[in-house]
Amino acid sequence: MAQGKPQVLDRADWASHADLWKGRIEGYRLGTGVTVLFYATDEVGAGPRWHVHPYDELFIIRQGRALFTVGDQRFECEAGQIVFGPAGIPHKFTNLGPGRLETTDIHVSDRFIQTDLPEPEASSD
Repeated sequence: MAQGKPQVLDRADWASHADLWKGRIEGYRLGTGVTVLFYATDEVGAGPRWHVHPYDELFIIRQGRALFTVGDQRFECEAGQIVFGPAGIPHKFTNLGPGRLETTDIHVSDRFIQTDLPEPEASSD
């Protein structure tokens, strides 16, 4: 991969929502090996469903509270915390509320690669 050059991206270059911090920038567009996703929702219970990536991912909780499921582990997290999702481990998260959940998700890859999975069977604990 060629070395990136200094540049500035406008909101229109990455945003998928007019007002919320939602969207992504893939690293290959900048000449770097990291892809960054911005996620935001006001809806309690909403969030990315069960999926997996072939690379590591870091979730930075910028605002709100979320329930993360990474493999067979569950974490209740809040603004200021960071969750690590290792490569090949299925994961998801949902907004616990109240209010908005915002995350910045760092994908250790120059491209966004995701395989959506069926939800695992609910455990009978």
